[in-house]
Amino acid sequence: MNNMRMLAEEEENEDANEVTWEDQQRINTFSKLNTRLRSIEERLEELKQEKEALDDLSTELELADEDQPVLYKIGESFLHLPQPRAMQRLDKDQAAITSQLSELSATAEQCEKEMKELKVTLYARFGRAINLDE
Repeated sequence: MNNMRMLAEEEENEDANEVTWEDQQRINTFSKLNTRLRSIEERLEELKQEKEALDDLSTELELADEDQPVLYKIGESFLHLPQPRAMQRLDKDQAAITSQLSELSATAEQCEKEMKELKVTLYARFGRAINLDE
């Protein structure tokens, strides 16, 4: 029956570190941070696309006739706005998205920093017995 072993007994025991409660909490924290980071990265991508669309809209509005009302999307509906008012609204929307982008980027950096610290600790404790990569 001993012939069915995948690893030699020495190698098996080499990686058999016991997981303490503190270790498990670190692993759980790492997992939560990893999930949060993936979510933030998805949201950042959405915001970047939205910012790009607003930049394109800004260019189009600059070329539009000031006397003609402009359809401007607010939420799920479109409103007729005078061109100068639409430009003001657009500037406000662009500033809001830029602010959100910088906040999310800072949060992502903080998550990455905490994850890096946890990786160092966990790899030092478990070595190759733990995989913290995606």
